[in-house]
Formats: sequence, structure tokens, C-alpha cells
Amino acid sequence: MKRASAVTWALARACHPLPVLAVTAITAGLVIGAERPFGASLTVVAAVFAGQLSVGWLNDLVDAPRDAMAGRSGKPVAAGEVAPAVVRVGVIAAAALALLLSLPSGLAAAGAHTAALVSAWAYDLGVKATAFSVLPYAVSFALLPAFVSMGLPGSPLPPPWLLAGAACLGSAAHFVNVLPDLDDDAATGVRGLPHRLGPRVSWAVAAALVLGASALLAFGPPGPPAPAGLAAVPLAAAVLAVGALLGRRPRSRAAFRAVIAVALVDVALLLQTGVSTP
Repeated sequence: MKRASAVTWALARACHPLPVLAVTAITAGLVIGAERPFGASLTVVAAVFAGQLSVGWLNDLVDAPRDAMAGRSGKPVAAGEVAPAVVRVGVIAAAALALLLSLPSGLAAAGAHTAALVSAWAYDLGVKATAFSVLPYAVSFALLPAFVSMGLPGSPLPPPWLLAGAACLGSAAHFVNVLPDLDDDAATGVRGLPHRLGPRVSWAVAAALVLGASALLAFGPPGPPAPAGLAAVPLAAAVLAVGALLGRRPRSRAAFRAVIAVALVDVALLLQTGVSTP
């Protein structure tokens, strides 16, 4: 019994729980905004949750040798807390469940979700170590509102500004996610785009991306911008400016936290905007 509990706990930690829960929560907000029936909404959220589990487990499975080399704590596969074979079964089962749960939304929506997952798996399987490492994040995040939207009657595509805003937010997430591990990743042979650009340029790119997402989500929808959108862009710019200023101090993480704060504002704008169609 103890062994089963330990394996379950290790699997829960190996799936990268924070990103899994974050993407699932964003999906839940989008489907609620789309006013889909409860059963259909639940199926979409469950499909994304299962897909994110497969992505997280695959990431830990592939990275286990590098994690062990870098001495990263809290990595269950690298630490031997759960057998790779068990995680491999989890990846396959979660991926199959994600694809199966996508089908009730229709073939077009299921295709969008499948493409998003293929993009994310490609990142895990090697794209993360190339100059194109940001592309899977851009593609997969852009396809998230597309999956929700295309499951509505008539399979409508989201408007271009919404796709672009989600892509910017996803791309920023890549830089924010990688920035703390640049040195460890480089030491183990991972040289994605942030590693090639360096920490300062990578932060600047992440800041530009979250600011661009703010502008797209605030001013993209038709009609006059909502008050929240009008306030979000100057607020985002101010937060980034203060973060950049405070980030000049040695060992300060103010700049990093400023990007995360603006990204959270962007998520709020994304949920407020919803999956309106052109």
C-alpha cells in the first residue's frame, strides 16, 4: 500500500503539476466563457488535462538523464522514485485518453487539440534543444482557444488577434520557464533559443511578448476597448519598467517576477475575452 502511494505521489510530481493545472484552469475559463453545455465543457477540460499530463510525464521521462546529471532535486524519475516504464505507460494512456476525449467536440476541434499535443510532444522529444524551441509553445498555446472555439456549432475559428495573443503568451511562457535553468540546461547540452540569446536578451523578448499579448487582447476585440483592457497595457508597461530597474541589483529576481505578473494579467484578459469568433 505504501509503495502504491509513493508511486502515485511521484507520478503527481513528475507531471509538472503547476503547468498542468494552469493550462487546465485556463481551458476551464475559456469553455465557461463560451457557454458550452456542462457535459461538453467537462469533456474539453478533461481532454486538456489528460493531454497536459502526457506532456509533463514525457518531459520528465526524456529529461531524466540530464536532471540526474545536473543534480536537480524534486525530479522523481531522475531520483528513481518511479520507474521509467511506469511513466511511459502513463504518457501513452494519458495521450490516448486526451485524443479520445477530444472527439466529442468534433473532428475539426479534435484535430486542433491533436496538433497542439503533437507540437508539445515534439518540444519534449528534442525541439527544446534547438533554435526553434519557442515554436511548440507558440503553436500549442494558439491552438488552445482554437480547440475550444472549433467545438462550437459550425466549428468557427477564433479571430486572428486571439490566436496571436495566445501565441505571444505561450512564447513568453517558454522564456519564463527556461530562464531560471539556463546554466543547468547549457551544462547538460540543451541549447534552445533562450540559451542562445542569453539571459538579458531572453528577458527582453519575454517582456515584449507579454506586453504584445496585453495589447492584442485589449485592443483586438471589435468595438471600444473594455476599461480593463485600457488599464492593462499601461499597467503592464509600468510593471515591466519597474522590474527592469529593480532587476539591475545583484541576484534580484524582480525582472523575472515582473514578466510573470504581466503574464497573469494577460491570462485574465484572455479569460475575459473568451473565444469570440470573427
